[in-house]
Amino acid sequence: MILGELTLNNFKFFMLWAISDVLDVCTVLSSMCICRLGLVAVLFLVEELNAELGTTPNLKHIVIGRCYNYITLINPSSRYDCEGIWREFEEAVVRRTPCSVRVKDYQRMFRATPQTLPCDKLLFWSKTHDLVHSYSAVTRRFWTLEDTLVGYMFNDLIWCGKEEKDRGFNFSACPEWSECVNHPVYSLWKQASQNFAEAACGNITVILNGSIKDAFNRKSMFGGVELDSLNPRMVNHVNIKVVTNLEGPFIESCTEGSIVDLIKILQTRGFRWTCTDYDLLVYIFIIDGCLLHVVVRGKMSNHLSKSVSSLSRTLMILQCMKNPKQYSCLTCADSLLNRKKPVL
Repeated sequence: MILGELTLNNFKFFMLWAISDVLDVCTVLSSMCICRLGLVAVLFLVEELNAELGTTPNLKHIVIGRCYNYITLINPSSRYDCEGIWREFEEAVVRRTPCSVRVKDYQRMFRATPQTLPCDKLLFWSKTHDLVHSYSAVTRRFWTLEDTLVGYMFNDLIWCGKEEKDRGFNFSACPEWSECVNHPVYSLWKQASQNFAEAACGNITVILNGSIKDAFNRKSMFGGVELDSLNPRMVNHVNIKVVTNLEGPFIESCTEGSIVDLIKILQTRGFRWTCTDYDLLVYIFIIDGCLLHVVVRGKMSNHLSKSVSSLSRTLMILQCMKNPKQYSCLTCADSLLNRKKPVL
């Protein structure tokens, strides 16, 4: 999933501000305001994956190392044979030419990596890679495909065998996805995405990018594989969130563009759904007088009419593209730092 989306991801510099449990503690005493905010700032430099570079160097050590890290630190209750998983993976890839690794060739590897996923926590995405994974990391309330064992092991990696079978991995060059019907990387992520969607149960969340045309694309991993693999008998509710860049463009929403097509598909298949437009960016900061202000751009609907305490139960994600000093990125800290010191 991640590799399929990254090839279409044009975001280069992306700063994410995430605030969790916004009003965890907020005490107003006369002219003094004390707020404890769970604030995390992450700056990402995202580069498109280039298959022409060939198989990722030290692939074996990376994959096996990640497997041991996963079962030791991330999910210590799990039990997997990391060396055995690598052997099944290697056999699927190197015994075939680079453009002839089919989905079913990974079957033995996937049988060695069964995993039970939690209901109500699966998070799907398309062209919102950085935002989604920061959201997941900060809240720890959701699982993306990259949080599963297979997703974690092969995240951001490239691989392919040599033209001559059984000659190992090609570290010099791998074909582009567009050159192959059965690309070795695509085939693995296609099966992983299908397994992830088939395991979905309860309520699921889908985050789409409203700043681009075709936010919902039938050729993406979500639109072409995961959506068709969701089971309406197991999934109770599909919660669609449309996010945009801070300063736009604001191209698609729940009522405009390709997302309307997604909703029609969900309706036809019998899914219950909701859709929220997040071209409404919500910002929380303190200004002179120490009042908590919520500044909204866009259509937040009636959620803001509720008490501020409702915000403390929702993670609001702030995106600052390239220029963190733009008006939308002003924070509580900025306001406090700009105050004049009192004369004693």
